[in-house]
Amino acid sequence: MMEGTTDPVETAGPLAGPAPSGPAGRAARAAQRRAFAGRYALLPVRLFLGVTFAYAGLEKLADSHYLAGAGDPQSFYAQTVAARANSPIGWALAPALHQPTFFGLLIAFGELAVGLGTLCGLWGRVAALGGALLSLTLFLTVSFHVSPYFLGNDLPYLMAWTTLLLAGTPYLSVDGFIAGRAERDRRRGLPEEAVRRRSFLDGSIAAVALGGAGLLGGSLTATFIRRKPKPASAATPAGGAASAPAGGAKASVAVADVPVGGSATVTDPASGDAVYIVQPAAGQYCGLSSVCTHAGCAVDAPKQGQLRCPCHGSKFDAATGAVLAGPAVKPLPRYRVTKNGDRLDLGPLQS
Repeated sequence: MMEGTTDPVETAGPLAGPAPSGPAGRAARAAQRRAFAGRYALLPVRLFLGVTFAYAGLEKLADSHYLAGAGDPQSFYAQTVAARANSPIGWALAPALHQPTFFGLLIAFGELAVGLGTLCGLWGRVAALGGALLSLTLFLTVSFHVSPYFLGNDLPYLMAWTTLLLAGTPYLSVDGFIAGRAERDRRRGLPEEAVRRRSFLDGSIAAVALGGAGLLGGSLTATFIRRKPKPASAATPAGGAASAPAGGAKASVAVADVPVGGSATVTDPASGDAVYIVQPAAGQYCGLSSVCTHAGCAVDAPKQGQLRCPCHGSKFDAATGAVLAGPAVKPLPRYRVTKNGDRLDLGPLQS
């Protein structure tokens, strides 16, 4: 059925009028309740997806790490590099690596637009298609190798978007309002061409207004609410990434940048992966790969003795790289770290 159109079953609802008494009345009221529930059955899914994607877009724009570049293991660039090696569409990620800022902003504002469009019910099927494409991309890049498959969250999102793609957003929505007014215009005898033109114009105006609001909100978030990196301390990771010396043969960091319980980030010259140099106990140093052994995501910097993967929740011991919580089953690769005066040099991969 087209969005905004009605039939006798759809118009029946709890407020459709008094039903006759007796068994016939009870059956009529039950039918009204079923029709009402069926009409709004997808509303919880729509609200969840809309809020989640709008929040995800704003969260990216508020995150100082998201567009930080190759030196930050939590950045869009580093996450894309980590996912590329194991993704079945890794070949298609090259443009995102060449223009990470553009594609990072495109994804963030895309999620925001999809979320707002879904919440308002404006061009619902177009918004659902955008959400499905984003979820499919994330599934093929981030969670494709998750085993068993139901531990990955991108595939369930894809299925949820598919339901809205099929059903649209005809109720409690801008689409429903426009469709209802179009139906009233037809009953008034307005030509079909004029009805379609007016509906398209109304939808376009609403889309421009909603898009402008999303762009303004996202820009204000990125400008005024973006979180600043925390300074290095004994309980938090060191802020910046250390670069390799001239020639790129060795990566090192100052001893003072790696407090007990904290870390600093360097780049493995051989693989290009980010590596955390940690000091779990006074005078003890080691290097731990930032690439999760489960699905290739970049794990967060050590905090409270653990490294956590933001994709699927795996946890690793910050002293040894051992798995503390799945779904990962293999420990993080370890590197030898050598103290050389006031510098810590990253050595070869040990395991």
